[in-house]
Amino acid sequence: MKKVVGLLSAFIIAVSCFSGCGDKEDSVNINNADDLKGKSIGAQIGTTGFILAGDIQDAKVQKYKDGNEAVQALLKKDVDAVIIDKLTAQELINENDNLKILSNPFNEEEYAIAYKKGNTELGEKLNSAIEKLKSDGTLDDISRHWIGNKPDHKSYTPKSDVERTGTLVMATNAEFPPYESIEQGGEIVGFDIDMATAICDELGMELKVKNMDFSSIIASVSCGESDIGVAGISVTPERSENVDFTQSYAVSSQVIIVRE
Repeated sequence: MKKVVGLLSAFIIAVSCFSGCGDKEDSVNINNADDLKGKSIGAQIGTTGFILAGDIQDAKVQKYKDGNEAVQALLKKDVDAVIIDKLTAQELINENDNLKILSNPFNEEEYAIAYKKGNTELGEKLNSAIEKLKSDGTLDDISRHWIGNKPDHKSYTPKSDVERTGTLVMATNAEFPPYESIEQGGEIVGFDIDMATAICDELGMELKVKNMDFSSIIASVSCGESDIGVAGISVTPERSENVDFTQSYAVSSQVIIVRE
């Protein structure tokens, strides 16, 4: 009899473990920014989302190399939520029914081009070029191809009749679609790439793109290794201590991704 009871107990334990020790239970309920207090939050290191997550009360901020890593951690339930740019969030969860973006934006922001502090000559040229691209509709046209309702991801074609002298070196992080990403053939494409290419048409320069970790972009521009930093970079007091910024060229928002 003892043997039967012992076997029955072992069976119950085994069944309990089988049913409860597999997937991690998900009792996290996040409906707005206030619900992030005390939660585990994933974000790409160095981004606005990462900086803002650090200001949330009692939050445990997990840093990741890029947004995709953060989203994968969310799927595996290693974090409770991810803070990231809205358009990038839409790209990353486009084919994943297990995730959703909360309806209320976490933070509104504007993107600008970073350049070496004190290089007013370059800053004035960049601002003039951005103003021209805004006024003649080029920036809107580029936006439609990458950010519109039905983006076709058709890249901007550089002007063939421009005499080019010198090279504009752009630091970016090609893990931020639709602003920049890497195609199967290895080419870096996106809204920021096309905008920088159009700016080079205005400046009469060749564009050279250097891909690096997002957290390295400001340092690369600050020390002169790159002329500009373009990667959906918003202006913050901390960044402004190391680099200068142009006028904004795009408006976006940081959003919260959670599991359904």
